[in-house]
Amino acid sequence: MNLNIKRLLGQTATYGLSSIVGRLLNYLLVPLYTSSAVFSNPSDYGVVSELYSWVAFFVVFLPFGMETAFFRFLQSSDDKEKVFSNSFISVLAINIIFYFGLLYFNTDLANFMLYEGHNEYIVLLGAIVCIDAIASIPIARLRAEEKALRFTIIQLISIGVNISLNLILLLGFFDPSRPEEGVLFILIANLCASLVKIILVYDIISKVVLKVDWALVKVLLRYSFPLVIAGLAGIVNETIDRILLKQLLYDPLIPGSLQAAEAEVGIYSACYKLAMLVTILLQAYRYAAEPFFFEQLKNEDRNKVYSKIMNLFIAVVCFVFLAVSVNVSLFKFFIRTEIYWEGLKVVPILLLANVFLGIYYNQSIWYKLSGKTKFGAYIALIGALFTIGINLLFIPKFGFMACAWATLIVYALQMMLSYYLGQKHYKIPYNTTKFAVYIGVAVLFFLIFTLARLFFNVALKDVNWSLLMLGNTLLFVYVLLVVTLEKRLLKRG
Repeated sequence: MNLNIKRLLGQTATYGLSSIVGRLLNYLLVPLYTSSAVFSNPSDYGVVSELYSWVAFFVVFLPFGMETAFFRFLQSSDDKEKVFSNSFISVLAINIIFYFGLLYFNTDLANFMLYEGHNEYIVLLGAIVCIDAIASIPIARLRAEEKALRFTIIQLISIGVNISLNLILLLGFFDPSRPEEGVLFILIANLCASLVKIILVYDIISKVVLKVDWALVKVLLRYSFPLVIAGLAGIVNETIDRILLKQLLYDPLIPGSLQAAEAEVGIYSACYKLAMLVTILLQAYRYAAEPFFFEQLKNEDRNKVYSKIMNLFIAVVCFVFLAVSVNVSLFKFFIRTEIYWEGLKVVPILLLANVFLGIYYNQSIWYKLSGKTKFGAYIALIGALFTIGINLLFIPKFGFMACAWATLIVYALQMMLSYYLGQKHYKIPYNTTKFAVYIGVAVLFFLIFTLARLFFNVALKDVNWSLLMLGNTLLFVYVLLVVTLEKRLLKRG
């Protein structure tokens, strides 16, 4: 069992190289986007942020859950090439149909999204998400075959192309007086980066046998469809807040209302980036964990493996929550223009929300392993309803703060629902006492830090070295606690 855990940690580290390095490099674009040389007005950055909120929906929908279906049936099929080919053909067909539909309705979509006169945004976004979806199955095959190094190289090259083109186009050719030009440059850079992925996995795509096994396709779709529903509902929880923030704060009868609404989106989105350090870790972990967990189906000790992995996972994400929360006055310098710092108060809320999201994702393996993927859809749909309801009720009064609290409440709810249902239908003996200790201590230390900050009347954006020393001392104590409790983890069988 220890070897299994160490192998997962090793694969997570390898996948994490592309994910973490890539996200950190993309983080370097945040100072660029929020600088006076590019989008000094938050409303302009808000346009980019909201566009990518829409992208998030299609990134979930267009692969149609086939990555997970591919992993699931690859383990039980004798003809692995058939599983791969039919998974790829299914995704390809869905994306061809989608893109032709998008081309036909692009004007209507642009108007609905309040981008009248900018149909090119819709066409480019559609191309990006379709290309990424088509590349997802060949890339999933690399993960299934544990070719983590090649996976990492492909991801890093794609990220490198995206960042390089952003820098070249925005610093070399962009006119700040024409912000719509900057939006277009960002989309073009992303499109080129997506095309690079397709080119780099072409040798895998060329192995596809263009012969459809309709019986297999039906099985794949039956398994994946609830995952699509769960994914779409899940992305509602992750990104609908930025879309609703713009739609609900915009009043066509008030001059300048659209720009003010987009500014709220820009401020919230820039500060949300700081909370995504937990998400970066989570993404790296998920790339390695999903195929790994399916492999453990034949391991008699699999439940012990799952439980011990959860211990480590919660300890690490709580560390990130605490590290960023007590040092947010330093992390804020990623955002170059001070007007954006108004949104820093959402960062700890969103960090804790993403801790709960990570635990939920980790738990969700129970319905994937048991084949009861419908429960994933139910949980996500309940979360989506709460997300939409809370945002609709409170955004008009509280703006982006309502978005942050809605995210925290919903992710906590999903985590608890998943645990309850998982214990009923596919019981894994998690050490809930230890989980409660890690989360409770991390939150307690953050509250102590916050009370000290309020007592000394220090603004969240202000750098106060005494407070930073207190916060990082608490962080060090937290690490000592985790090490003490987990020091024998990788030694025990």
